[in-house]
Amino acid sequence: MAVIKTRDLTYTYPGATKASIRDISITIERGEFVILTGPSGCGKTTLCRCFNGLIPLFYGGKLEGEVVVAGHKVVEHSIYELARHIGLVFQNPENQLFALSVEKDVAFGLENLAVPRDEMRKRVDWALQMTGIEDLSERPPYELSGGQQQRVAIACVLAMQPDVMILDEPTSFLDPVGAQKIFEVINELNKELGITIILVEHRLDLASKYANHVIVMDEGKVVLDGEPRGVFNSEKARLIGVGIPKATRLYQILGENGIRLDRVPVTSEEAASLLREVLKRD
Repeated sequence: MAVIKTRDLTYTYPGATKASIRDISITIERGEFVILTGPSGCGKTTLCRCFNGLIPLFYGGKLEGEVVVAGHKVVEHSIYELARHIGLVFQNPENQLFALSVEKDVAFGLENLAVPRDEMRKRVDWALQMTGIEDLSERPPYELSGGQQQRVAIACVLAMQPDVMILDEPTSFLDPVGAQKIFEVINELNKELGITIILVEHRLDLASKYANHVIVMDEGKVVLDGEPRGVFNSEKARLIGVGIPKATRLYQILGENGIRLDRVPVTSEEAASLLREVLKRD
C-alpha cells in the first residue's frame, strides 16, 4: 500500500526561472526503508519539503502535479495536519532543538498538537526509550554531542508517531561510528514499528544494507528508482557520480576481470562472504 505517491511533480521556488524538480512520479510503499540520493543540488531536499507540505504551504512558489501522503493530498491540508502523518529530521539537529531540556524539546510537537498531558508523558518517555536517551532527559541539548543531539531530534519526531519519517543527511556532522549508531536506531524504528523511512544520504557504504528501495536524482529529476542491488550496480549510477557502496564497485571490477560473484553485494561483509564462496569453488 502506497504511503507516498507523486504524479508529474514539478516545483519552482519564488523568483526562480528554472524548476528545482521536474516531472517526478514515484511511489513509496508503507514500511519501506528508502534511500534518496544524488549529487548535491539535485533537488533531494526540495522533494522532501513537498512531502511534508513545507512546499508550497510555507515556501510558496509554483507547484504542479500531485503529492499524496498517507491518503492526504498535500495541497489540501495544513502543515499542522500533515505533521500527524509525516515528520522531518533536519540535517543539523541544532536547528531543531531550542528548549532548556531534552524532555521539553521532545514534548514540544505534542504540545502544539494539543495532545492530552497523560498521553504526552507516555509518548515522550517512549520516544526517549526507543532512541536510547532516557538518561539525557533533563540535560540541555546544547551540552550534548552531535550524535546525542541527532537522537534527540529523531525522538522529537518519533513522539508524534508519524507514518513517515524523513531524515535529511542526519549523519553529515558525525564520524563513521556515530553515523552507524544513528543508522541502527533508524533501522530499528523501521523494522519494529513499521515506520516508513526516507533517508537522504551520501554515505551509502554505511546506509545501504538497511534499505530496500533506492531513488537517485540528478538535475531535478528521478533517474533511477528500484531495489538497491540493481540501482547501485547500474552504469548510470556510476556515471552520475553517486558514491555507490565500495562492495558493489568491487563486484564490478571483479566482473571486468572475469571473476563472477553469485549476486551483487552492498556491504563489505557480504562481499567477503561471496569471495570466500568463490575461493572454495576454485
